[in-house]
Amino acid sequence: MDLSISFTGDSPKYVQIYEEIKQAILSKKLMADEQLPSKRTLAITLDVSVHTIKEAYEQLLAEGYIYSKERSGYFIAPFEFEWEQQQKHHISTAKASTTYTIKFDFNNGHVDKEAFPFSSWHKLLKKHFNVDNLTTSPWQGEAILRTEIARYVERSRGVTCEASQVFIYSGTQNQLQALCHFFGPKAQVGLEDPGFKRVHATLQQCGLTTHAIPVDNSGVTIPKKSIHMLYTTPAHQFPLGMVMPVERRAALLQWATTEKAYIIEDDYDSEFRYKGLPIPSLAKMDQLQRVIYFGTFSKTLIPSLRISYMILPKSLVEAFTHFNQEQKSVVSKIDQLVLADFIAQGLFDKHLAKMRTIYRKKQQTLLAAINAHFSNEFEVIGEKSGLHIVMKLPKRLSEQEAIKLAQEEGIQVYPCSTSYQHNSEHAMVIIGYGGLSLEQIQESIALLATVWQSFETF
Repeated sequence: MDLSISFTGDSPKYVQIYEEIKQAILSKKLMADEQLPSKRTLAITLDVSVHTIKEAYEQLLAEGYIYSKERSGYFIAPFEFEWEQQQKHHISTAKASTTYTIKFDFNNGHVDKEAFPFSSWHKLLKKHFNVDNLTTSPWQGEAILRTEIARYVERSRGVTCEASQVFIYSGTQNQLQALCHFFGPKAQVGLEDPGFKRVHATLQQCGLTTHAIPVDNSGVTIPKKSIHMLYTTPAHQFPLGMVMPVERRAALLQWATTEKAYIIEDDYDSEFRYKGLPIPSLAKMDQLQRVIYFGTFSKTLIPSLRISYMILPKSLVEAFTHFNQEQKSVVSKIDQLVLADFIAQGLFDKHLAKMRTIYRKKQQTLLAAINAHFSNEFEVIGEKSGLHIVMKLPKRLSEQEAIKLAQEEGIQVYPCSTSYQHNSEHAMVIIGYGGLSLEQIQESIALLATVWQSFETF
């Protein structure tokens, strides 16, 4: 790898190295599974300390750009390119980015940035931005934040736990990697099909065997294969959006108990439910310590706040802690302390209430616009919670054609097919509305209806 950097005084050297390698990965100068130089080799090449290279690699590792192999070193993560290849099979992403100017982006990961509580966050940031907090955190995370998260999940999701069971990470992918290393490469993991492609890629990078578990109208089905863990999104299945009913949750817990397996409950989008009362989390219903609970602040606050958390059953805490005793936290200490105060002072609950109102209005506006402009041959599914819906297309309109027509109008919608490990029976697109204004939703849906409904096959 040819890496030369002209360091500037604008940011720490490890950040500049991290940025340089990241850009090389994104631009494909570094390809999937290509090995990076050892920390010592790169330190000599760039005339910096080994510690500087270590910090750069750890940040890349935390964000999923690279992966590590024991005694072998660091390698470029392949999942981004796998996704791009899937996209190219359906549409040309390169063409989309260079030919079309996107005005309305229905990315399901986008949030309403204008609603972020800048004033209160800034006050807390000023409070904690001092010389005493310029150190790293304990690998498990700041105790005060773990305590506040334990209190929050108990009052919001009914999950009873102690701070010692809470582990802080920089994202779902990061904590999933930690679990992979803990359980080892012989672990067999069941994944929802369809489901998060990035989860599938992460598990494979770690050397674990994955099994596609079908999804029905109640969410993931009871596994028929012998597996050690099952990854599921019961609060708002991704991407199809169904909410798992209590009966299916109880059946999964019974399966886990009988098989001595663990359920990884990714409580994705649980904060945003628009119809009915919240359904109890699997972790709340779990009486026999079979559920590992995942949560994040990327949707409730902002994606750039890289803080997520994992809650382990008490029976795993001691072994997991011992296994990771040499690890180092990659989450900002200052961000952790600010978030802990934000929760403790009631500001997070207040912000959540505000965001539920905002997103409910967006959801209602989206559905009203669809009802007003689309015919019944276009079906909406997964609309009861979360920040996205899935639209099932009529047989005359393929997923590729729908995306291309939308892009020509300056609208970006996303394929559902890339979430499947097997082929989908229906052409569907994902429409995320969290990052668009009410006016943008109305305008873009009217445009989509015009171009999609006027499309004819010849």
